[in-house]
Amino acid sequence: MQVEIINISGKKTSKKAELIDAIYNSEPNDHCIYLDVKQYLANQRQGTHKSLERAEINRTTKKLKRQKGTGGARAGSMKSPLFVGGGRVFGPKPRDYSFKLNKKVKRTARVSALTYKAKENAITVIEDFNFEAPKTKNYTDLLKNLNLSAKKTLLVLPDTNKNVYLSARNIQGAQVVKASDLNTYDILNANNVILAEGSVKVIENILS
Repeated sequence: MQVEIINISGKKTSKKAELIDAIYNSEPNDHCIYLDVKQYLANQRQGTHKSLERAEINRTTKKLKRQKGTGGARAGSMKSPLFVGGGRVFGPKPRDYSFKLNKKVKRTARVSALTYKAKENAITVIEDFNFEAPKTKNYTDLLKNLNLSAKKTLLVLPDTNKNVYLSARNIQGAQVVKASDLNTYDILNANNVILAEGSVKVIENILS
């Protein structure tokens, strides 16, 4: 599949990019997408939640009232979960939410996500570019020229570019990633994927 390459002014160039069918026109696997997104979100969790159980509460263990004859249930400690301020029963404990996922599953998920974007005509290829200095207006103008100002976008660069990254950092819905860091969640979360010309080859080398 050939796609016309656009410059940062939004005008078509004479060049075309080849988006191979093995990546952009494959048979999507929804279950692989589900597993990859699930793992990505699980890895974002800190897992530092913690509540105090009755053994960790600093309260008196003196018997509150006599055992019998009060008409109420027996009670022997203010640490009991039945009382306000008592310990919590089966409360959350610090844990690691991450889990293992095979490389082939993650690769299939990314290919499936890119295929969905290609079918929706939501992939734009632009010439490689750079900003002389970090400036939000430069990136805003870029999105305006591509008619993507009101959409969530994911710009994929072939390599780290600090000026471009810093220019997009303060724009809501705009994300910039390196091609080698591309993941399924970011692809699906964006309305449009913008591929820098050089990143097409990098993605091809990684996912082929």
